[in-house]
Amino acid sequence: MTSFTPEELLLYLYKETSPKQTLAIQEALEKDWSLREKLAVLKASMERLDRIVEMPRTEMVLNVLNYAREKTAEAV
Repeated sequence: MTSFTPEELLLYLYKETSPKQTLAIQEALEKDWSLREKLAVLKASMERLDRIVEMPRTEMVLNVLNYAREKTAEAV
């Protein structure tokens, strides 16, 4: 039984493994339920990361706008 690292499984999920390694992982997934579980956890994490939306806090946006307003007033 071949064991695969989480890094190798991530490469597999992102389709960055060689054809030989892809085949080896697919064969191992057919036989090893714990490997399928590990892959499922990584896949769920990957999907959650893809849905994350970063937005600045309102306070930070207001700070930038106030700074710009002050610099504009100084330049005039």
